[in-house]
Amino acid sequence: MKEQLDYQASELGINDLKLKGFKVYEVNDTISKIPTYNRRDFYKICINTSKSLIHYADRGIETDGTILFFGNPHIPYSWEIISPEYEGYACVFTEEFLKANDRSESLHESPLFKIGGTPIFTLSAEQKVFIDSLFKKMIEEQETDYVFKDDLIRNYINLILHESMKMQPSENFFKHKNASSRITSLFLELLERQFPIETKNEPLALKTPQDYAQSLSVHVNHLNRSVKEVTGKPTTAHITERIIGEAKALLQHTDWSISDIGYSLGFEYPSYFNNYFKRLTGTIPKSLRS
Repeated sequence: MKEQLDYQASELGINDLKLKGFKVYEVNDTISKIPTYNRRDFYKICINTSKSLIHYADRGIETDGTILFFGNPHIPYSWEIISPEYEGYACVFTEEFLKANDRSESLHESPLFKIGGTPIFTLSAEQKVFIDSLFKKMIEEQETDYVFKDDLIRNYINLILHESMKMQPSENFFKHKNASSRITSLFLELLERQFPIETKNEPLALKTPQDYAQSLSVHVNHLNRSVKEVTGKPTTAHITERIIGEAKALLQHTDWSISDIGYSLGFEYPSYFNNYFKRLTGTIPKSLRS
């Protein structure tokens, strides 16, 4: 029997989560399920032993055994339990709870939670015992009156995060649900790989939708339709925004000449770069250095 694994707010005390920023609970087949596939407003870590099918953004993974899952509030996901019995633990928390008094990188930049990352880890029997023990400690601590229990729970979560980063993520993701999602993901990844510009002597290699389509071995019309369908913006808009963003960074943080910056971004003549920059920003490049 197939079931969708999710939880009613009343059962998990999500209102409590919003007040304290954290909730930990045990997962088993007595909990009510609601089919969902959407974004949440909190991060989630879950250890689960079952045969499952997890949909994460436009990817999916089939599991059979014990896995550790990291849910990101920026990415929609759903969890389909296939086996009749399952067990595990989960905790949900806000970024504010985990990063209290901590000015380190944002959680969505973490290797475990970042968009495009792989959020599922297959655990050995030994790893399962250890991670289970951390969840049990959090459940116990959650019910105490200890003054510093929030700090202690944060330490347990961070221990899970660090132990997980030492593991290799699962590579069993099956392909994207549709070609548009897949090609858009590849385009955005390729676009991001063009930056930052590190030398003024090598101009930007890919500048137009045609350049990206050729590199991805697809027709430019297919690329344009896919990107617009998935992101709501044309391919050219993504490229333009990234070039302008890089231009501003180079103008503000390097001593390169405006001519060198324009050349590094693929503009053969300084006048082409000046006109392009002014048309899109309403001002000339030199103004950013005034």
